[in-house]
Amino acid sequence: MIPLRAPKVITRHRAGWIYAYSMDSGALGALEPVAVFQPRPGDEVVESAVWPDLERVVYTTLNGVVCLTLAGDLVWTSDFEPHSDQRHGHRPGCALSGDGRTVWVYRPDAMAGRGGTDQWVVHDAYSGAILARRELETVGHGAGHHVHPVDGSIYLDIGEGQDGSVILRGSAGADGEVEFVKYPWWDRCLIDLAPDGQQFMTVDHGQVDVAFHRHPSGDVLFALPVEAFGFDPEETFVEWSGGYLTPDLAVVTLGGEGQDEEEWFRYYLIDVRTGTLSSEIAVEVTNPYELVPLGDGSWLTDGPDGNPLRWRSLLPSPPSHPEG
Repeated sequence: MIPLRAPKVITRHRAGWIYAYSMDSGALGALEPVAVFQPRPGDEVVESAVWPDLERVVYTTLNGVVCLTLAGDLVWTSDFEPHSDQRHGHRPGCALSGDGRTVWVYRPDAMAGRGGTDQWVVHDAYSGAILARRELETVGHGAGHHVHPVDGSIYLDIGEGQDGSVILRGSAGADGEVEFVKYPWWDRCLIDLAPDGQQFMTVDHGQVDVAFHRHPSGDVLFALPVEAFGFDPEETFVEWSGGYLTPDLAVVTLGGEGQDEEEWFRYYLIDVRTGTLSSEIAVEVTNPYELVPLGDGSWLTDGPDGNPLRWRSLLPSPPSHPEG
């Protein structure tokens, strides 16, 4: 049984402010923010998450994590020690758990010059107290959090640049203690979790295929190499983008270069029930990462004013291959 889901809120950062948008309204077209948060003076926001009731925001900077109310009052903060003067190469990330009780923070301490390796830290969302900490055997630049829509576990995809990508999962055990699991890959990038929670999608770090895995075991249900889409793997690759449009349909992105070194990309729908290619789809975007599927049949693109655009009607297009 799928439990009641908290309203989904996404954020965008613009001109020093954090804008929150609700995905549960069903509104299409240009979205208007439902709340706007002002970070503390001097804070440069790296990543943020907003509570479903829109009353609080948590965000990371290069040197800490901060929780504020909508009015701008400080709820709690946790500094990353020692302070790092490195400006580039490390992007701390954060996510709010599905029940709103915990905040999960990825700290790329190695690249920040703090010594040792990275950390994954779980904070009490109300007080900021540290509930759990996992020392990681990674030297990552950044990471993406993915909250499981059914059981509330948290996936973390750590990017280590040319060294690959590491995927972990954290969840609360029977005794309330946080349990951490590391998947046995260094060469797969986590793209998305299925909206029904039954599987997840990864792309090979070398971009030669896309795979779909059973949750939570990680067992491969099926994989599709570049050749399955009718392209030459020497000239075409799978982008680290896409995701689940619905529980049954996933968007996979392929890219490459034409004869004149002009870059191209195309989107394809995969029927995850059968593991087969459904159709190519036409979406007007400027880069392969602009399309963000939401899992309910809709997706986001970037609007001209910085607000996201939400769409729901896909147009199939006949399969076409670039010349050359």
